[in-house]
Amino acid sequence: MTDTASPTIKYYWEDLPVGTTIELGSLTVDRAEVIDFASKYDPQPFHLDDEAAARSMFGRLAASGWHTCAMVMGLMARNFLQQSSSLGSPGLEKLKWLKPVYPDDTITLRQRIIESRPMNSRPDVGLVRTLWEAFNQHGEQVLMMDGYGMFRRRTPGAAAPEAPV
Repeated sequence: MTDTASPTIKYYWEDLPVGTTIELGSLTVDRAEVIDFASKYDPQPFHLDDEAAARSMFGRLAASGWHTCAMVMGLMARNFLQQSSSLGSPGLEKLKWLKPVYPDDTITLRQRIIESRPMNSRPDVGLVRTLWEAFNQHGEQVLMMDGYGMFRRRTPGAAAPEAPV
């Protein structure tokens, strides 16, 4: 079997064994983006208005959980997926918003591979289950996602990768 690896791809399925942990960067939450996202996709008062937010359980303007997911997806795409042989995702198993995300918070994202196997129906594709964890600048976990990704295999039909020692 010839190696069909592309020199621009850093991560094929074989490069993602169980236990692999990758830091995916950070971003600072912008107040104007919180309001813009909420006005378009989640127009609830505590995402749009300081006074309404102050009266809410959040105590101040808070980003929509869906906005938090979008910001995390941006970090994933820019700092991992664009360098991988990603073929998309069949979906998530779990999604939890654990703490509010506020304007000026800095979100840091980490991913850990928790399952990896070849796809039965496609010998050229591997399935990877990943746990994504986002933390604010205080080290508090604000988001957890558990889901699957499909990745092209460098060597279709080869054995599963070994977990790191």
